[in-house]
Amino acid sequence: GKIYFPAHVAVGNIQFPAATGAYLFKNSNLDEQWYQWKATHGKLYGVVERSMRDVWEKNTKMIEQHNWEHSQGKHSFTVAMNGFGDMTNEFKQKMNGLQMQKHKKGKMFQPPLFAEIPSSVDWRKKGYVTPVKNQGQCGSCWAFSATGAREGQMFRKTGKLVSLSEQNLVDCSQPEGYEGCDGGLMDYAFQYVKGNGGLDSEESYPYHAQDKTCKYKPQYSAANDTGFFDIPPREKALMVAVATKGPISVGIDASHFTFQFYHEGIYCDPDCSSEDLDHGVLVTGYGIDVGQSYWIVKNSWGKNWGIDGYIKMAKDRKNHCGITTMASFPIV
Repeated sequence: GKIYFPAHVAVGNIQFPAATGAYLFKNSNLDEQWYQWKATHGKLYGVVERSMRDVWEKNTKMIEQHNWEHSQGKHSFTVAMNGFGDMTNEFKQKMNGLQMQKHKKGKMFQPPLFAEIPSSVDWRKKGYVTPVKNQGQCGSCWAFSATGAREGQMFRKTGKLVSLSEQNLVDCSQPEGYEGCDGGLMDYAFQYVKGNGGLDSEESYPYHAQDKTCKYKPQYSAANDTGFFDIPPREKALMVAVATKGPISVGIDASHFTFQFYHEGIYCDPDCSSEDLDHGVLVTGYGIDVGQSYWIVKNSWGKNWGIDGYIKMAKDRKNHCGITTMASFPIV
């Protein structure tokens, strides 16, 4: 979000123009980069500029260090500065928002015994996946993951790809145990749509990145479901589900600096947890690159993050980042 301050900030009796770099920063050789970054991302700080610059500088150094280590062969992916450069701990609260502790059980998905499982799958190429969306500074990742899985299932059923409303879920699913921008769970979103008898289209109920009052209108409903399947927490089971059913909702641990600034390559961070999940995303396929297998994962942080809004996450690495821990999809 942008914070606007008056055009001048008074310090003692001296007037400093607020937005023109009034401060003398410790590391002046980064000044040009800092002003460029602020301009690119529309950042206006006023009095908090110095502390924001400190955070950004620390992140800049960590990015440089990681990429140097990558050049030495220590990492399978690179990181890059992006619009989250001034965020530290509040990043998790604002940009993630998955509530693990409230997990509901659906029917258990039984992988078909003799299914033909291809070595790579990409549902984007088959028309199952809408363009990358942006949740903004609202902990609504769960809603984006849930609409993504349902968009794919509706396409599978009808042959039409219709973008569905995350705002409908954020505003209306409180009775299911949701807290809107303060977090939720994909399975609850599937449960809400079943109980509600529908979910509005994105077009009829656009996204605002904040909690508002429920304005669901049944005449604009573009999807329904009759429940959901949970997938057994094994990579083979997830692979079969993705190959035979379409895009799948998953929870992951996205709490690390390396995820916040992911750029390209196959994401594998030794600190990534398989149990402490905080972010809902969508697996839209999988593949293999120079002997390393990966999941193709759609995020909801806009197209300027990662690979045009996507990340390749390490596959067949002992449930890396917990990608199989709470995978599910709606039954439409």
